[in-house]
Amino acid sequence: MKITILYDNTVFLSGLKSDWGFSCLVETHNRNILFDTGSNGSILLENMKKLDIDPLSIDEVFISHPHFDHVGGLSAFLNENNNVKIYVPISLKGIRNAKEIIYVDEPIELHENIFSTGELDHIEQSMGVKTDKGLVLIVGCSHPKMKNILKAASQFGKVHAIIGGLHGFNEFELFKDLGVICPTHCTQHIAEIKSLYPEKYIEGGAGKIIEI
Repeated sequence: MKITILYDNTVFLSGLKSDWGFSCLVETHNRNILFDTGSNGSILLENMKKLDIDPLSIDEVFISHPHFDHVGGLSAFLNENNNVKIYVPISLKGIRNAKEIIYVDEPIELHENIFSTGELDHIEQSMGVKTDKGLVLIVGCSHPKMKNILKAASQFGKVHAIIGGLHGFNEFELFKDLGVICPTHCTQHIAEIKSLYPEKYIEGGAGKIIEI
C-alpha cells in the first residue's frame, strides 16, 4: 500500500502548502481512498494538483471525525468528484452531494483487508489496512484514548504502523511493538516520539509518501 500525505501542518515536499488539518491518499491494490480532507478545499485541491493526483481517481472518502480541520475541504472535493462513497462516523450529519454515504457505528470490514474501528467515544473512527507486515492504522486526531484505538484495531490484526494526528498522546510504551510511527498534524510530542523510537519514526508533512 501507498500513503501520500496531502494536507498537514508542515510541508515535506517544497512547493506544497501547509495548513492546520490533515488529509492523505491511501492507495491499495484495488482502490484509492481519501482519508479526511483538511480545513481548506482550495489548499487540498492545489496540493493534489501539484502531486499529480486527479480528484476523479478517488474511489471513496473516509472521514475520521467532524472537526473542521478534517472535513473542511470535503465540499470543494465533492465539487470535483461526487461519484464517491463516503464513510463517516455515525455522529456526523449533513453531508450531501455524494453517490453514497455510509454511517459507521461499530467496527466493520469496509472491504477485504480494509477496516474501520467504528466510532469511538462518540466522535472518531480510524482506518486500518492489512498488509503483509501487519495492520497499518491511519488516525485523524486520536481523540479517543490511543489504548482504545489500538484495542479496536487489533481485532483485525497486529498493528504494524500508525500514521496521523496523535494530539497529546504520551503513553509512549503503547508504541513499543510497532514497526512504523508517523506522527502528523496535531501531535504535541513529536520530538519525544522521535527520540524514543528513532528507528521507527517517519517524518510527516504534505507531500510525504509512505510505502508499506
